[in-house]
Amino acid sequence: MKPMDHAVARELLIDDQRGRLTPSQRVELRTHLDGCAACRAFDARETTLTSALEQSLPRYPASLALRRKLNARLGEERVPRLRWARAARIVSAAAAVVLVAVLVRQQRDAGLRTVGEETVSDHLRLLDGELRLQVISSGIHEVKPWFAGRLDFAPEHVFAGDAELPLQGGAVARFLDRKAALLVYKRREHLISLFVLRPDGLDWPEAGSPRSLQLRGFHLVLWRTGDLGYALASDLETGELGRLATQLEATR
Repeated sequence: MKPMDHAVARELLIDDQRGRLTPSQRVELRTHLDGCAACRAFDARETTLTSALEQSLPRYPASLALRRKLNARLGEERVPRLRWARAARIVSAAAAVVLVAVLVRQQRDAGLRTVGEETVSDHLRLLDGELRLQVISSGIHEVKPWFAGRLDFAPEHVFAGDAELPLQGGAVARFLDRKAALLVYKRREHLISLFVLRPDGLDWPEAGSPRSLQLRGFHLVLWRTGDLGYALASDLETGELGRLATQLEATR
């Protein structure tokens, strides 16, 4: 049986919440979820949002101050009951929009933290020697071609290294449910991990909006360039790592 891809699984998750799946579809979906951390996280976020929308949307009556403002605007001493009901619905709808926006932001932040935790875990594997360099650097023109055939994408916009930030080498790493190119740099005595991967299905920052995180004593910078996501991790100070991220992101 051909493995289910992420897009199909996420469509089925919506139907599953509404009880529309056949028994065989549910079995196939659960099999995919058992082996896919990204889709499990997506399922948890969608379930939380659905529950919040169905059960927690507030219904706020119009306040006295709002009624007075409406009275003054309409030039009436008293606003008919029908208009008040309409005003109340408008206020309730506006509150619902705000709540949804807040929930979406919280879910994105939770998803971003999942990505950050994975970045730190993989960086620690490198520091502990569990994740080893598979190609030692003698220059980016040796390291970059090494990834050909080992990934379904070419790691683009990667910094070649210099005297202050020499490239140590690279490896193919497992990042959640997909492969990533790992490039390792060194800054004085600090190792720096750069993971390059396809971010489809993950809560990744939008292009032009890099995000900085601090998790478990490490500093991270996440950004997107074109179709690829980049995750930088080190124990360097945030400001210094941010400057390095800018340097790496500017590589063309």
